[in-house]
Amino acid sequence: MTGPILILICVILIGLSVRMFQNGIRKAETDRVLERLAEGQPLLNEVHSTWTGLERMFLRAGLGKPTDNLGLWLTVWVLGVFLGFLVASWFGLLLMALLPPLVLRLYIAWRYQRRLKRMIEQLPQLLDHTVRSLKSGRTLADAVLGAIEATNDPLKQAMGRIKRNVQLGISLPEAANDFAEFYEQNEFRLFALGLKVNHQYGGNASELLENLIKMIREREQGARQLRAMTGETRITAFVLGGLPISMVGYFMLANPEYLMTMWNDGTGRYLLFAALAMQVLGCLALWRMLRSI
Repeated sequence: MTGPILILICVILIGLSVRMFQNGIRKAETDRVLERLAEGQPLLNEVHSTWTGLERMFLRAGLGKPTDNLGLWLTVWVLGVFLGFLVASWFGLLLMALLPPLVLRLYIAWRYQRRLKRMIEQLPQLLDHTVRSLKSGRTLADAVLGAIEATNDPLKQAMGRIKRNVQLGISLPEAANDFAEFYEQNEFRLFALGLKVNHQYGGNASELLENLIKMIREREQGARQLRAMTGETRITAFVLGGLPISMVGYFMLANPEYLMTMWNDGTGRYLLFAALAMQVLGCLALWRMLRSI
């Protein structure tokens, strides 16, 4: 009885995966056509929605648009869920349904933070190039665009958004503000605010940018000092969070019956679930404490 049911489920999943793969290919082709038709339009922030937020995450992490290979990834995910069901029944199905999206979310967040850190490190060099261009007689817009062209990735790729918007007729302060709000970083917001103030009220743009360079470098130095001063606290938090997990792993390798005896007992099972809940809550509390440092 189980065999025909599994075969039926397999056929249904294969049909769904083929259907989603075809829809993904058609959607990707449609998006590429729309992108070519919209090449003459400014790249301002769009209205927020669930799909827009997902696309924003991918773009900020430098991974391109998720629609490019949507059908392929959905097909692989569905097949992984089906294989998980065949290997470990409902537990494998649940694991393969939840684990890949969670891992993808963590990877995108990690890649975005690493890319953002590199962009902030490159920003003083871009501002310094802009200041030197201003002192040589170029306009502010030409100096900023020239500095963007002279910098390296990932900042050059990210600030290509500013360059394209300016070339399409949007003012430099508005394009810089759009870029700052897209990446949601204070250093970029200060850069956009400085350009806006200079655009509205005038003044010495080179002096303003030099002060911004000094402020960014002082802030970076302060962050490094704080990280060094709180190093012992962070290591302590990692040890406290990882010690129970390490102990459970040691017992499972050295004497698995020690924990299996508790698992096979009703009261012991409740105690293990309570310990797991306390471990999760403790890790969340330590994580929040580290975020506040």
